[in-house]
Parts: sequence; structure tokens; C-alpha cells
Amino acid sequence: QVQLVESGGGLVQPGHSLTLACTASGRTYTIQSMGWFRQAPEKEREFIGVISWGVGRTHYVDSVKGRFTISRDTAKNTAYLQMNWLNVEDTALYYCASSSQPTGFLHRPTAVGDFGSWGQGTQVTVSS
Repeated sequence: QVQLVESGGGLVQPGHSLTLACTASGRTYTIQSMGWFRQAPEKEREFIGVISWGVGRTHYVDSVKGRFTISRDTAKNTAYLQMNWLNVEDTALYYCASSSQPTGFLHRPTAVGDFGSWGQGTQVTVSS
């Protein structure tokens, strides 16, 4: 079992940046990929992006490409989600999730069901 804890959420003004962190513990050797999702009120959980835990290959949903960057520090068992140029539509509860599936060129985990462990979520509110 992998345990995940997110941190770094908060209130930010439109156009500003925020970086979330996700620290893993437990059976971290089972992690092949780490993904980020978000869920706005009354909406389904949305995939944002994923990173290969080993080589750092990333994949993003089109709506955040160029604004969001996922990185990881395997020595700290921590993944990061750097979010730039935030707007009010980015307001949501943000989750990290780990997967035993690899992130490759042709296939990567993107569905909720592809991820076995989830953090508790951290709230990001973008408002002036």
C-alpha cells in the first residue's frame, strides 16, 4: 500500500502561481507513475497530468499544457505540480495518485481506475 499526502494548496489571485507537493510513503517501490487530478464542485474528477516515476517522462491534458508542470524528486518520494497563470477555472480540490502502470510514449495511466492510491486532496482557490 502507498500512502500519499498533498500539500501546498491555498488561495491565490488570478495570474499567479502555486506549487503543490505530494509525498509518498509505504510501498513506494511499487510506484511507476504519479498522476495529478482535480475536482471542481459538482464536476467529475479530471485528469491533469502524469509523470513517470523512473525517467520523469510527463504527459498533460491539453487544457493545462504550457501552464502546469509536473516534476518529481525520487530521493524525497515527492512529486510536484507547478501551476502558473492560474485562473478561476482552475479552482478545485487537487489530488495526487500513484499507479503501478508505467508512463510511456504510447501508453500512460490517465483514468481514475488506473491509479491505486490517492491522497486526501488539497484545495486550490483562484480568486481576486
